[in-house]
Amino acid sequence: MKSLWWVLSVSLLCCGDCSSVGDSQQDFVLLAGPLSSLQDFSMPPAGIQPLSPGSLGTEDEFSTLDCTGLPPERSGEYFRYLHTLGVTHFKVLLSWSHLLPTGDSSQPQWDVVECYRMLLKQLTEEGLRPLVVLHRSSVPQGLRATHGGWENQAMVDLFHQYAEFVFSAFGDLATSWVTISHIGELTEDKTMDGAHKQSALTHALQAHYKVYSMYHHQFSGGQVSLGVSSSDASILSQIETTSMGASNGLPVLIYLLDINGCTSEGHNYLPLTSVLQALRNPDLKILGCDITNLFDQLREGYTPTRHLDQESNVAPLASSSYKQVWEKFRVQSPAERDTFLNESFPVGFAWGASSEAFKVEGGWAEHGKGETIWDRFAHQNHVLGNETGDLACDSYNKVDYDVYLLRGLLSKTYQFSISWARVFPSGHRGSLSEQGALYYDKLINALIQSNIQPIVTLHHLDLPQALQDHGGWTNESIIGIFKDYADFCFTRYGDRVKTWNTFSSPWVMSHAGYGTGEYPPGIQDPVIDSYKVTHTILKSHAEAWHIYNDKHRKSQGGRVGIALNSDWAEPTSANSNVQDVEAAERYLQFMLGWFAHPIFVDGDYPPLLKSQIEKKRQECSGSEPARLPVFTTTEKQRIRGTADFFGLNHYTSWLVNETQGGCVPGPAGVGDFESHKDAVWPTTASSWIHSVPWGIRRLLNFIAQEYTSVTKVPIYVTGNGMPNKGANESLDDAERVRYLRGYMNEALKAILHDGVDLRGFTVQSLMDGFEGPQGYSQRFGLHYVDFGSPDRPRTPRDSAHFYSQVIKRNGFSDKGETRSALSHSAPLFQKTRSPGLPPSEVPSKAKVVWEKFSHQSKFERKLYHYGTFPEGFRWGVSSSAYQIEGGWNADGKGENVWDTFTHKPGNIINNHNGDVACDSYHRIEEDLYMLRALGVESYRFSLSWSRIFPNGRRESLNQKGVDYYNNLIDSLLADNITPMVTLHHWDLPQALMSIDGWENIAMIDIFNDFSDFCFSTFGDRVKFWVTFNEPYTIAWSGYGLGKIPPNIKSPNAPYRAAHNLLKAHAAAYHTYDDKYRKAQGGMVSISLNADWAEPEDVDIPREVVAADRAMQFQLGWFAHPIFKNGDYPDAMKWMVGNKSELQGLSESRLPAFTEQEKAYIRGTADIFCVNTHTTKIVRHVTTRLKPPTCKDDKDLGEAEESDSPGTAIDGQRAVAWGLRRLLNWIKEEYGDPEIYVTENGVATDSKTTVDDTDRIFFLKTYIDEALKAQNLDAVRLRGYIASSLMDSFEWLRGYTVGFGLHHVDFDHPMRPRTPKRSAHYYYNVMKDNGFPLPEEEKPIYGSFIKDFFWSTATAAYQIEGGWRADGKGLSIWDTFAHTPLRVFNDDTGDIACDSYNKIEEDVAILKKLRVTHYRFSISWPRVLPDGTNRVVNQPGLNYYHRLVDALLAANIKPQVTLYHWDLPQALQDYKGWENDTIVQRFKEYADVIFDSLGDKVKFWITINEPYNVANIGHGYGSAAPGISFRPGTLPYIVGHNLLKAHAEAWHLYNDKYRAKQGGLISITINSDWAEPRNPYKQEDIDAARRVVQFYIGWFAHPVYNGDYSDVMKTIIKERSLAAGLTKSRLPEFTPSEVKRIKGTYDYFGFNHYTTVLAFNLDYKNLQHYDADRKILNFIKNEYGDPPIYITENGISERGPLNLNDAHRIHYYENYINQAMKAYLLDGVDIRGYTAWSLMDNLEWATGFAEKFGLFYVNQSDPTLPRVPKQSATRFATIITCNGFPDPSLGPHECLTPEPEGTSAPSPSPPLPERVEGVQFFGLEVSPADAEVALYILFSFSIIGVIAVVFLAFRFRRASSFSKTEHINLEKRF
Repeated sequence: MKSLWWVLSVSLLCCGDCSSVGDSQQDFVLLAGPLSSLQDFSMPPAGIQPLSPGSLGTEDEFSTLDCTGLPPERSGEYFRYLHTLGVTHFKVLLSWSHLLPTGDSSQPQWDVVECYRMLLKQLTEEGLRPLVVLHRSSVPQGLRATHGGWENQAMVDLFHQYAEFVFSAFGDLATSWVTISHIGELTEDKTMDGAHKQSALTHALQAHYKVYSMYHHQFSGGQVSLGVSSSDASILSQIETTSMGASNGLPVLIYLLDINGCTSEGHNYLPLTSVLQALRNPDLKILGCDITNLFDQLREGYTPTRHLDQESNVAPLASSSYKQVWEKFRVQSPAERDTFLNESFPVGFAWGASSEAFKVEGGWAEHGKGETIWDRFAHQNHVLGNETGDLACDSYNKVDYDVYLLRGLLSKTYQFSISWARVFPSGHRGSLSEQGALYYDKLINALIQSNIQPIVTLHHLDLPQALQDHGGWTNESIIGIFKDYADFCFTRYGDRVKTWNTFSSPWVMSHAGYGTGEYPPGIQDPVIDSYKVTHTILKSHAEAWHIYNDKHRKSQGGRVGIALNSDWAEPTSANSNVQDVEAAERYLQFMLGWFAHPIFVDGDYPPLLKSQIEKKRQECSGSEPARLPVFTTTEKQRIRGTADFFGLNHYTSWLVNETQGGCVPGPAGVGDFESHKDAVWPTTASSWIHSVPWGIRRLLNFIAQEYTSVTKVPIYVTGNGMPNKGANESLDDAERVRYLRGYMNEALKAILHDGVDLRGFTVQSLMDGFEGPQGYSQRFGLHYVDFGSPDRPRTPRDSAHFYSQVIKRNGFSDKGETRSALSHSAPLFQKTRSPGLPPSEVPSKAKVVWEKFSHQSKFERKLYHYGTFPEGFRWGVSSSAYQIEGGWNADGKGENVWDTFTHKPGNIINNHNGDVACDSYHRIEEDLYMLRALGVESYRFSLSWSRIFPNGRRESLNQKGVDYYNNLIDSLLADNITPMVTLHHWDLPQALMSIDGWENIAMIDIFNDFSDFCFSTFGDRVKFWVTFNEPYTIAWSGYGLGKIPPNIKSPNAPYRAAHNLLKAHAAAYHTYDDKYRKAQGGMVSISLNADWAEPEDVDIPREVVAADRAMQFQLGWFAHPIFKNGDYPDAMKWMVGNKSELQGLSESRLPAFTEQEKAYIRGTADIFCVNTHTTKIVRHVTTRLKPPTCKDDKDLGEAEESDSPGTAIDGQRAVAWGLRRLLNWIKEEYGDPEIYVTENGVATDSKTTVDDTDRIFFLKTYIDEALKAQNLDAVRLRGYIASSLMDSFEWLRGYTVGFGLHHVDFDHPMRPRTPKRSAHYYYNVMKDNGFPLPEEEKPIYGSFIKDFFWSTATAAYQIEGGWRADGKGLSIWDTFAHTPLRVFNDDTGDIACDSYNKIEEDVAILKKLRVTHYRFSISWPRVLPDGTNRVVNQPGLNYYHRLVDALLAANIKPQVTLYHWDLPQALQDYKGWENDTIVQRFKEYADVIFDSLGDKVKFWITINEPYNVANIGHGYGSAAPGISFRPGTLPYIVGHNLLKAHAEAWHLYNDKYRAKQGGLISITINSDWAEPRNPYKQEDIDAARRVVQFYIGWFAHPVYNGDYSDVMKTIIKERSLAAGLTKSRLPEFTPSEVKRIKGTYDYFGFNHYTTVLAFNLDYKNLQHYDADRKILNFIKNEYGDPPIYITENGISERGPLNLNDAHRIHYYENYINQAMKAYLLDGVDIRGYTAWSLMDNLEWATGFAEKFGLFYVNQSDPTLPRVPKQSATRFATIITCNGFPDPSLGPHECLTPEPEGTSAPSPSPPLPERVEGVQFFGLEVSPADAEVALYILFSFSIIGVIAVVFLAFRFRRASSFSKTEHINLEKRF
């Protein structure tokens, strides 16, 4: 046989490693190609002929591939066809002359390069590995003319350069290389003599060797070799004698095999069978061979088709994929296997983290969520410790918390599952829970807003129990149900979700859920159900894929796959017998192949699995170990190819050996294998997970070869991680770091070394969760979750920080970004220095700020403002070096004054110090994590002077300190965070105190030199510099009060220190200006601190002067020289100078600047930076002269602003409105500069960890005041910095208080940082750039229903007076009010508004209001003096006849309340509502009234606010009858009787009067709406619901449902029994009473005033009674959509009269508008609205101090005139318009003048000048943009579930007590 083969010794010179091409006979290479043309694919593959062996040729003659165009479409089909025939590799012949026409590697033909790259990519995409041939033999003609042939030594270097270019250009696409494929041709060149031939051969071999050496030195992961002929023995011999090594024993690849001439006579003929025998001979070590011309099949016709469209009958020529992978890796030594690869993943690699619904969400029954099989499983105590996932991580309420973690991680994706039962509670589409669906909308939107791509799993183990009740996955009907569920999810979320998993780990469902029963649904049927479930899941998956493919793919452009879980199965040892290898393969097929083979190969189960089961069925004739269902042909076609990617969940590996499983069901028994672990493998908290990183590489290779090589889809690791023990709360999870590092690196090897198309890696899991049967005993989380806390705080573990670094580097490459790449070289800021301003007057012109704002009402001051900051507004957070860094003496840092001070015992509380602090010096990544998660744009931090210059001077430079800040700055910029650097934040190097610190003028130059160094070192990247932080504090507290270092207490030192600080600042500014600004383009400023000073009495000029003086002595001390004229303010110079003279001094204690110094200081700031925290009330005082002090120089007295909340620091109240005034003052005083708030925050005590409501309130109000200044006052505010990033060392208070948005555990050595709720709140403020008007606050325009009841209300005792007139009996309120200390100011209702004598006047004002109805109550003792019907007081009854008649005459319909709290005292003497006989007495009373008035009254209310009667009157005792000694029982008894009395009155009317009178009758129930104090916390959400159930449900539930609510009954019973009682304190209704009470309503009468915030509170064994549109919807949904009449709603005020009651107008407009939304948008059946109240009256226990009226009643005028307030006008207009006409339609005819009073207000106070209205929320309110709406609409009264009621009613009247305390603007804080 002539030239039977060419031999390619693939590993000739690389120690026999041939993993790139083929590893063994089990990994046999089948080689095809090459192409000679890209144009002609019309011929069959055999038509592409190889080069004829044996004839010499150049590149030109033998036409290497002419790669100058694009590969045609059919080339892919051709390669795919070859792959289906078993071809593994394809030859690609490069053209040296085409690539490098001149031979110069710097001048390539780039179009040719791109052409080859496209070809190589196409090969790899179609599953073929390229074998790249650099050159054939002779030098190309074009190069020969210039350089000569191989006989020229220079050709060695030229070829070396060419090869180096090739490896660089194509090395990412190929790993197998041939330098010279036909080197033997050089010996056959007839143009050369023998010597030249030998020279050419030698040079070619040298070139090969040089290229080989270069490749393995500069490149990695591939192999290089040389092609020789079988007859080239001399060449082989020459190779053996060189240093290149020996060819003996090396594997052989047959590069070219031609048997065309074998049949000719005269040639040695080897039949085809002989060739095949030779190929199979193990002694020849043949890797593979060329098959292009070997088989006749390759010359047959070729018609390309999709591989998935037909069954392939081609028998594989190679061994199984598993065996190939096993043989490939078994020869690796442990050292070779475990070598770490320091390289990067491909660009765009998808890093992510994951969670699963049932593990993290909690909210197991929230918003109607259906029960899942996990809920049932856990509630039946099948989980370790009887734990459940009811709350889990509370992620259902914590979307922001979870996305925060992902931002910190830098995660690109988040893989989560949808709880099927949350969306479809019954599993069916018809049961859709919109609230459940909205949760996922919210999560997906939040992810996308944070640039995190959602990856959604449709089903992860948590089947709706309702479906399981019908067989679950064993019932084939579930296929259509799942398809419908999937279709819904694709439709609802597919516009945003582009990656879907249908199922995750379905093997667990089949095996553990239905086989072993270890998982829910707990079915133990490994014979039938386990296999049936898989069958159903596969068909369900396919249907979901097809519905996406057919219906959604085109419009949404996403992809659908499946995440399959699989271990790697390794034979017991590298020398295992074939039986163990086959057993390991069976392990994989029974686990992975069971699902993967049908989807990714042929639509059916793996042949190995089928044959093994069939084998067992035959062996076990007496039993059935497994029943494998059969797919129809249609089902196979439907399933095959239904995945756009291969998702892999992989955690561990097992050693597997063959065993005889007998007839035992289950994978191991049926599969005849057993598994075990190697004792050396690291263990985890789970017995089934051990750390075997190399297993994932092998498994990925297996998947790539077995599955994705068929379907050509990418692979994603969709789950990988390990657990530690739940009891171990350590954040130092080094085991997890090692685990992840190893698995990720092996995945990287699979990509780079093995060519596996792996596109992403997802860590399981984002945080600890409910881990199935193990409960919370195992923790997989990158974040630790404290399941012992109801807040469920999440804290990053070390693994989270490790993972974020991997993501940031995209792997493990040591090649980092150079600093220049991170530098912001372009100037960001160019400044023209300010010429300065004239000195301030005394008082300054900025006094206009007090004139503008100090007369604001509290409503104007506190009205919340919605809006946003301008684009480009900068948000950030702050810290300072000493407070957070720690490392006090690390790496050469010098001691600073705070080190010295804190190391002296007793100086700091608890002897705290900053030696470690937050340990930020060693924890940069932890700090960066927080900053990334927060999403801040800027981070303000300070440099530790003594860390850079240990002794304060340049000669002591500490490079490690410089390195720390370089690292921090570079890292910030890499995360797109702008560094704002403070040069000095109080921590002066201690060494400089040897020259007296800032009292020494030498400090100016020393600081300037330090500044110069910092500008030079960091200024290429830092563009915002602050020279000093709060120089006032340095000078005043450090050198005057002596409270902080350097602890100097001197009357003059503060002025000297400040003088030098100012000059040092100016010097640093000029240094930057002169040396650096032009090149660096940054800005320099100084952060000055200021409290706002509010004059005690703004109408007293001296107090205004005092307030101005306070501002000048604090802020002006430094701002005036810098921003005005270079000198101190005159107010300061005048005061200190005069004091000095009075003290007998010859000159002022305040130093003076020279004119030169003034000019030098003036204008030395590019922006105004201010730190502020509080407001002080200031007054003028005359202070002592001696001894002189800086404090006494001011002549000021200070007090706290008592109407604002306190904080953890005494004297630092949260006075938000002061910020707006301060910013306005800066604007007026300093020429309208640009301003940065560089520090603003609030301290909370150390007990406040993560639930920091006070800080949220602070940020909400302070930032809103800043927004007002910017939006409304044109203050040029450019940025806001919240203080601080995290809790830290708070100076003199140590760690007892915290300012942080993150909690730091200072008792933990790792100083873990946990986000507080305020961090999430601040993130949202920054994201929204302020406070855009929420959708729910936008007004709606429209009208209520025709004939809507517009009404206003009063109550008999509150207005009638005539307390003993005409035979009226005493009421309990008469008794109560005449009891000392019961009613405020000893007020009584003896006269009240004298309505008993003023019917005409009351009706007149009602007419002015234009109401259609008037609600009033009847005084029971006025009609029945002793409470019984024995005596009817006719004069009293006549009064009501006159009133009703007058109303009807005015066309106003009466709404009559039978009982509004004024029980006859005669009945109270017999225990009143506590006595059961009261039920009959009330019925008799009602009978009298119905009989007398019923022909004229058609709207009846039996009892007003029974809650207040029961609880306030008989529990707290703050209302009549004032009983408080039985709070745990009496309210419930009273409530019980009230309900029965109501029912009897209703039935009386219904049975006796309704037919003839035709009226309506019901009960009026009062309730506040309750919102959770922390809406992210399930505990608070539950508390809010309990508030509503105990409040409104106490009485509404029996009336509408017949009995108390289960919530109320359960809680009271549990607490009663816990206290040792034998039964519940809540009385029980008999069955007949339930029937009697249920349904006793014609409408829902509802009194509502405000909203409270609720939280859980444990009252131990204490036995006590435990908004508008939302509560209206609650009533609708809870009580069957009854008609609703709002029977009371209003707001009060205290204090001086102001008839321009803007706050009441605002209240009514907003509440009525919310009611209109409920009517128009929500379909709530609202029939009427009643304003409380018609006029100011006796507001029960608060007397006349509380005023709710639309009309003012002057109690100092005996005539008690009714004077309309502005709210009466607005209310009348709303009534006339029957709502709110749309202003865009023009003026509406319903807009008419205001009503007039009934009489002149004499001698009432004059009507204040009307304040012009402004549009706010589209409604007209007072012009001041204060913030009471915050309290009306947001209600920041902090009330617990039981404390809610206790606090809400302790100081207020019944019913309108509930109105007063919550909405009293005078006592809002």
